[in-house]
Amino acid sequence: MARLNVTPTRIELSNLKIRLNTSKRGHKLLKDKQDELMRNFIELIRENQKLRIEVEKELQSVFTDFFMASAILNSKFMKAALAVPKETIMVDIKTENLMSVEVPVMKFNRSTDDESGLYSYGYAQTNADLDDAIKKLYEVMDSLLLLAQIEKKCQLMADEIEQTRRRVNALEYRTIPDLEETIKYIRMKLDENERATITRLMKVKDLISKQAEEA
Repeated sequence: MARLNVTPTRIELSNLKIRLNTSKRGHKLLKDKQDELMRNFIELIRENQKLRIEVEKELQSVFTDFFMASAILNSKFMKAALAVPKETIMVDIKTENLMSVEVPVMKFNRSTDDESGLYSYGYAQTNADLDDAIKKLYEVMDSLLLLAQIEKKCQLMADEIEQTRRRVNALEYRTIPDLEETIKYIRMKLDENERATITRLMKVKDLISKQAEEA
């Protein structure tokens, strides 16, 4: 807590009072924002953990099917069979405002929604494990994209929470105490000046009274 370097006048006192009220209102708003950000952040973390477990479980099943397929099929044939996909997938990314944080909203833009277009090879030359792996991977893609979206939201909100926390602390432990200390100092100086003025007036009055008596 440090006193600001200002001139102790009534105008400065009035300006500092306005700054103090503004700082207190700003502190309350930022504190409310911080609490709401934390609430949303905790909800996102829980959603992220739940979704991650589900996605990891689904991917584990996909890898198992790929492993079973590779155990039977020739590796060169598998690479050739999967080299040319029949579907083109693009990712559309937009943003939305969440508690003043611009977070991404991601969505797949697929060239076809027909699952029969997934397989770029003949069924006679492959086995069911490879078909199951590709189908499961196709189905888990949306969950993977959602997981990436949620994790990016968590990262951006964590950064915003940290910035908001610093602003709240700066107002609470520096700006507001400094303003209060300075206002207290100016009031004290003004009171001293007022008492000094009253004392001088009383002395002048006494002098005038003495001169009147002597006259």
